[in-house]
Amino acid sequence: MNAVLAVLFVLCWSSGFIGAKLGAGDADPLTVLTWRFLPLAVVLGLGAALFGRARWRGVGYRALRRQAVVGALSQTGYLLTVYQAIGLGVSTGTTALIDGTQPLVVAVLAGPLLGQYVAPRQWWGLLLGLAGVVVVTASDAVAATGVSWWAYLVPFAGMLSLVAATFLESRAPTATDPVVSMTVHCATSAVLFTGLAACAGDVSPPAAASFWWSVAWLIVLSTFGGYGLYWLVLRRSGVTRVNALMFLMAPVTAIWGTAVFGEPFGPLTALGLLLGLGAVALVFRTPPRGRGAEAVPTDEQSPEPERVRGSARLRR
Repeated sequence: MNAVLAVLFVLCWSSGFIGAKLGAGDADPLTVLTWRFLPLAVVLGLGAALFGRARWRGVGYRALRRQAVVGALSQTGYLLTVYQAIGLGVSTGTTALIDGTQPLVVAVLAGPLLGQYVAPRQWWGLLLGLAGVVVVTASDAVAATGVSWWAYLVPFAGMLSLVAATFLESRAPTATDPVVSMTVHCATSAVLFTGLAACAGDVSPPAAASFWWSVAWLIVLSTFGGYGLYWLVLRRSGVTRVNALMFLMAPVTAIWGTAVFGEPFGPLTALGLLLGLGAVALVFRTPPRGRGAEAVPTDEQSPEPERVRGSARLRR
């Protein structure tokens, strides 16, 4: 199951770049992001009010506040910086290359912050994965000219934003129900993106059917699929392993581009994909170490309803 979830996560997360490109031809990035999250937040909110009240019982103010911050960092902060970096002229390859350093940043910080220390074999895997990302994006990374030096700090800030959200969620004293987390995250992003779009005068969506097709793509594949699976794989496999999967995003995105837009898929991309697969295999085949090694929440880490149901099963 962990392998299936990992594959689905990589496919769905990488689809976000394709959805963004589909919507870029019809509207401003803020418009796309607003209508990606606004209807989703309304649907999730109505679902919580009508069918999901039991999931919200016992969810306190501190948990809601934490999830709002996690959503602001992992959705608003990450997506806005990626879109803005490309708008400033930073190539998609360079953006992917900067995002590709995320597993190494997480590996360095996981020990002191979470007690999840990276084994020597995993370090080799992380370096192998970084080599794969460099191979895939090398030609594209040097193509952009006339870009201000500070523009390259924008995608780096987005990468750090997602890293901060990951550690904040991992350090939570209790696990929040995934549906509750998703609802709070999307509601937070809807408010923030709508406010930013209103200030820029970019709230009104175009009537083009292609725009709404890209919005549906982003909601179903990228948000429910990629974003939802990110947190699920994080809970099941640990912070180092879920971030190692990020090494596959650049080559798999290239495969998506070939399938959807007819973009070329060359030998360097194939080599990068093989290096990324080797990196993931090294990281996943090595058991995590340290006090935070167990990623799957135990009964003591789970919300109260789960403990009650677990106790009832034991009594039966």
